[in-house]
Amino acid sequence: MSLAIEIAVEDRRWDELGDLEALAAQCLDAALREAEENPGEDAEVSLLFCDDTRMRALNRDFRGKDNPTNVLSFPGPDLPEPTPVLGDIALGYETIRREAQEQGKSFADHARHMIVHGFLHLLGYDHETEAEASEMETMEIRILRRLGVGNPYRDPLLEPESDDHARS
Repeated sequence: MSLAIEIAVEDRRWDELGDLEALAAQCLDAALREAEENPGEDAEVSLLFCDDTRMRALNRDFRGKDNPTNVLSFPGPDLPEPTPVLGDIALGYETIRREAQEQGKSFADHARHMIVHGFLHLLGYDHETEAEASEMETMEIRILRRLGVGNPYRDPLLEPESDDHARS
């Protein structure tokens, strides 16, 4: 299976993360391996790296929530196509930057988490119920561990990194 990744960068501040296509490919590959999902041959996913103004508009227009957010996922159509479109992921720079700072995480690690989180939504994972949230969080922890990122759900100020979640 090959995953075609299309990247659009509307906010050049994202460039601080380096090669966004390589970053996205690493995150999505790790997610596919850990989730053991097979979305089909030549599946496509698009990522939009934008600012909070754009995220607020997307959140308002598609979810009826008039505020910016960190990540939004838009699943592709369920129709059979020659190249299955898994969907689109949009990431908001200011919100992800602020959350990383508030949570004591690096911006790069939090961005990886949001890419993985958005992609899992495209694969059908959700967090509407407690059971779904637990399953999705467990999956995210395992995927991020593959990427050398610690558990994003532990409080770094209260819980020291354990050997179970140490960077590899």
